[in-house]
Amino acid sequence: MRKTNLASCLMVIGIAVCLIAGAAVAAEVSQGKCIQFDQTSKQITIEAYDIQFSSQFPYGQPSGENEVFDVSGAAIGIHPEPGDILRLAWVNKDGVKSALKVMNVSKQDLRKK
Repeated sequence: MRKTNLASCLMVIGIAVCLIAGAAVAAEVSQGKCIQFDQTSKQITIEAYDIQFSSQFPYGQPSGENEVFDVSGAAIGIHPEPGDILRLAWVNKDGVKSALKVMNVSKQDLRKK
């Protein structure tokens, strides 16, 4: 009887830990055209796109708003250049958009695979 209670308690604790850890990794996602990638200050500026996809705008329509991201601690795939379409996963750290991952969508288009 004791072994089943212990196993049940451990299972409940394990599930709770997994749920808490999953909630802690939540990040925002932004996508848009790379305006500037400053390697010295580790910042990327993009023109943000909305989520109105169409054949004319397969990555979304340009919103006209520029967003600046700190990429000093980000995992960056293919090197971004001005004009590339980028997707960034980021978190807000003290009012600064700190990127976790940067994917170059235009040079690594997954829709064609």
